[in-house]
Amino acid sequence: MEKADIIARIGYIRVRAKLTQKALSYAVGMNPNYINRLESKKDFLPSLEVLLKIIEACRSTPEEFFYHDIAQYERNRELSAKIENLPAHVKEFVMNYDPELMDMFTRLNEKFVRLKKNDNK
Repeated sequence: MEKADIIARIGYIRVRAKLTQKALSYAVGMNPNYINRLESKKDFLPSLEVLLKIIEACRSTPEEFFYHDIAQYERNRELSAKIENLPAHVKEFVMNYDPELMDMFTRLNEKFVRLKKNDNK
């Protein structure tokens, strides 16, 4: 992960947690302008200790923070939990899927997600 990605993710989880830069700076025990300087100047990275404090203050986890697609983390964790609860024979079927069948499942899932989003509006 590049320095710019780490800084962007700090901003992402901070905004999602509804914390101002100043509030997050205080929460991690830094001066009031620390997060502002980090996010705007992009000229340094926090130490690992401070990064872990930032992640915790933003009610996130290191696993989520470093996940390849942070915006889809929760959704993928839900899917993973559902898969874990499937019977062994169903898991085996899914592991040995036909690519065309998987394509169909993917399209159905995308449609389901869109319908569910529309229902929640």
